[in-house]
Amino acid sequence: MSGIAEQAEAPPRAGRRSVFERLAGWSYRRRWTALLLWVLVLAGVTAGSVVAGDDYRNDFTLPGAESQQAQDLLTDRMPARAGATLQIVMRDAGGVDRAAVAGMLDEVRGLPHVVEVVSPDSAVSGDGTIAYATVTLDVGAEEMPAEDTRRIIETARAAGGDGLTVEVGGDPARAAEEAEGGAAEGAGLLAALVVLVLLFGSLLAASLPIVIAVFAVGTAIGLVVLASHVATVADFTTPLLILVGLGVGIDYALLVFSRFRGELAAGSDRATAVRTALDTAGRTVFFAGMTVIIALLGLVLLGLGALQGVAVALAVTVLVTMLAALTLLPALLSLFGARLERTMTRRREKAARRGKPPREEGRLWRRWSDAVARRPWPAVLLPLVALLGLAAPVLDMRLGFADAGNDAGSKTSTRAYELLAEGFGPGFNGPLVIVVEGDAAAAQAVQQAVAATPGVAAVIPPIPAPDGGVATVIAFPDSAPQDEATEELVATLREELARDDATVLVGGPTAAVIGVSTAIAARLPLFVAVVVGLSALLLLVLFRSLLIPVKAAVLNLLSVGAAMGVITLVFQHGAFGVPPGPIEAYVPVMIFAIVFGLSMDYEVFLLARMHEEWERTADARAAVREGLATTGRVVTAAAAIMVVVFGAFVLSPDRMLQQFGLGLAVAVLIDAVVIRCLLLPAVMHLFGERAWWLPAAMARRLPRLALEHQ
Repeated sequence: MSGIAEQAEAPPRAGRRSVFERLAGWSYRRRWTALLLWVLVLAGVTAGSVVAGDDYRNDFTLPGAESQQAQDLLTDRMPARAGATLQIVMRDAGGVDRAAVAGMLDEVRGLPHVVEVVSPDSAVSGDGTIAYATVTLDVGAEEMPAEDTRRIIETARAAGGDGLTVEVGGDPARAAEEAEGGAAEGAGLLAALVVLVLLFGSLLAASLPIVIAVFAVGTAIGLVVLASHVATVADFTTPLLILVGLGVGIDYALLVFSRFRGELAAGSDRATAVRTALDTAGRTVFFAGMTVIIALLGLVLLGLGALQGVAVALAVTVLVTMLAALTLLPALLSLFGARLERTMTRRREKAARRGKPPREEGRLWRRWSDAVARRPWPAVLLPLVALLGLAAPVLDMRLGFADAGNDAGSKTSTRAYELLAEGFGPGFNGPLVIVVEGDAAAAQAVQQAVAATPGVAAVIPPIPAPDGGVATVIAFPDSAPQDEATEELVATLREELARDDATVLVGGPTAAVIGVSTAIAARLPLFVAVVVGLSALLLLVLFRSLLIPVKAAVLNLLSVGAAMGVITLVFQHGAFGVPPGPIEAYVPVMIFAIVFGLSMDYEVFLLARMHEEWERTADARAAVREGLATTGRVVTAAAAIMVVVFGAFVLSPDRMLQQFGLGLAVAVLIDAVVIRCLLLPAVMHLFGERAWWLPAAMARRLPRLALEHQ
């Protein structure tokens, strides 16, 4: 029982209770009030979000970028050419009969948001079996209502039959076919429940962390839906919010709940156990949550509208989750604590009747810590080499965005993409829109220069604006939109088309995607430096140590790097049969922000227990041993839950969510198993007492943010 007693020993309390103890006491005493408040908040924001509906918008604009300048000029001078386009692609083995589809195209012309339909008279493949018509819309792809796009798709495809196949492609069509979520979230919750039942041996105990996560995620979703009416929030925010909210919500509740059970096992009454759990593990959850929020808000530095909205939404999710763990969980423990305590008592009495000695909590972890202490250098060097090897593919990582060519073959947008590539070449799925501000002679010269550029398959003659002065030249690359050759072609055109007598801007969706990817890659080092620096500063203040923040930054970067290396191997190089393509441009920055924050969760939780023991005994080796013994089981269980929740998103049909799910699952697995259980204790043993050293001059100037109530 000595291990349990040591785990449960609370720091000495003197004088006024801490904020965390008072919060725990209020929630425990006013359990029905706390529960009712959360129910009202959840019901209120859910009802409000249902009534208001969402107004998600994907803002992929990059102020100042050349593609954005081209789009702005088109909007101002040629609004009819500034909207998104759809391609109605037709195939008939006997040759496409233009007269047979004329009626369908006339019907499409009369549908909402359709400005123009260019018939396929000149857009026919060499063998005559494939043709396409271009549908120009009066809004961008992000603003096009999905129901109106689906109406165009249904109208076009209704013309098929008798050997004629009709498919509809383009960004609006792809967006309208996005699959609904649900399966991944459900699988993740079910797997998490199984892990928690195995950990606690009780369905009631296992359900409490999941209840906290559901309350927090439900509230956060409602808030984000309402916020989408006043801010730019991307349409992929909700599944990311669910992914992060479930993982973090279960994680935070588990840390507090495990400390509560430890206090009960040590003989504390329920009220005291709740207060101690909130004043120790709850305090740790608060500071750990702040590190996640800091990391997420660092995404604002990238200056991309869609990412800023996602970052704020995820930060709100973490904040709500943290509040639920600190207020709702104590209320639930007050309601169900007696049943939990009876279950624990019956289990101990049953073991005693069988003559089994009480289990020493953390015995295996103490042995593991001692084994690592005897061979610290191999425990550091071997996993370090392995992690660097996993991270090596990151050096070859290429950012971009998936297009219809990466989607399931069951979608009409994917089949249209394949038909266009077959009939005209892959570049017809990603035309470049070159805007020329100048006279007709300048536009004609630009067309000739583009046609002579290697890598260009075809060029459409200049299309002038009604009032003159501006014209568009449409160029089709030889390569697919995602190919590196297309990116090189855009760079070549921007360099070689510069003229003194005209302004030439290379734009269009493909060029815009390339510009965003390039901007993210360029700004990534600053983002990483700011997030790492702020997180290290927080650890410096919390643990009053110089070495611990440096060690934490290096180890967390290793886990993120290894995870990104695995994503690069699977999704960019096509390992395990996955269609190869670029890594979604948003994935590395989002994974870095989330994983770095979550890694700090485990870092703070584990080091807080080590620091607690160090403050009590001033024995560095004992601090590592007891910190690992009292947190190792909880950290690995929390990590297992996160791995199954995140890993379930690999089942999603969306390529971006697949990359998020795999990256987060791998990062958490590496962080919990390799770093927290091996590298961290080995490094801490090598540091010894130096781990807790801080120059006296700095110690006097730093504020105190104690993880223990002094």
